[in-house]
Amino acid sequence: MKNGELDFAAGAAPRAPRKVVPLSAAADVAQPEPAHAQAHGQAQNQAHAQAQNQARRGVGAAAGIAVHVAGLDWQAIEDELLAHGYATVPGMLTAEECRAMAAQYAQPELFRSRVVMAQHGFGSGEYQYFRYPLPSMVVALRQSLYGPLAQIANRWHELLGVESRFPAEHTEFLARCHAAGQQRPTPLLLQYQAGDYNCLHQDLYGEQVFPLQAAILLSEPGRDFAGGELVLTEQRPRMQSRVEVVPWQRGDLVIFPVDQRPAQGGRGVYRVHMRHGVSRLRSGCRHTLGIIFHDAT
Repeated sequence: MKNGELDFAAGAAPRAPRKVVPLSAAADVAQPEPAHAQAHGQAQNQAHAQAQNQARRGVGAAAGIAVHVAGLDWQAIEDELLAHGYATVPGMLTAEECRAMAAQYAQPELFRSRVVMAQHGFGSGEYQYFRYPLPSMVVALRQSLYGPLAQIANRWHELLGVESRFPAEHTEFLARCHAAGQQRPTPLLLQYQAGDYNCLHQDLYGEQVFPLQAAILLSEPGRDFAGGELVLTEQRPRMQSRVEVVPWQRGDLVIFPVDQRPAQGGRGVYRVHMRHGVSRLRSGCRHTLGIIFHDAT
């Protein structure tokens, strides 16, 4: 551990790819089980988590994340994004990695600025933007996720009739941001305590905008906090807005649009405008890692 951060830089062995859980399967996942089945499942989950943590202690998580992300079912992710406006990848980070990342919130030297939401009318709570150089875990997530998401983003632009396209490598896109005067990093850690919330918003920081972003929940719902749900809204043309409340657990990655996305209608593809926020935290403390791919002015 260095400066409160796990050693994410060393080489890593490949990890089994995570599966995307289709929303249509959510009802099956949520069905109650008999007490003996629940106890057996909990024991299996604990054993799996312990084995995963032991394997990750001896290797660099940053290198492992690149292999891990490359093995995801990106077609399923794209299908979920088009159908519902978001996609969830369970268990992107281990419990130990989540704790280490959340602990960085108390290290001000890692951040370029701290924002108290109430002072700006953004809600209640606070967040901090990382400074360059970013922690290696954040770099690994940002770089490895960007490539497959750029392919999805380019297909979205084609569907929406937008001429601009995104380069294959994140370094190339950052060079475009920096040339446009967007040179401040945007990945951030957010902290909510009882009574805190985040108003509906879009993470737009300048002319250069990558249309997808990601978040990882670092705290355990029901144990570390209650409430504080991730909320997405869609503003659809000539229709009332639609709301999604995203179910997720500690370590889960959620991918969702920054501003707009294509949607299939009866007369073809149309444009949907998105916003996201966080409902009121009823108790406890909630930390989240936000991964935004464009930099800020």
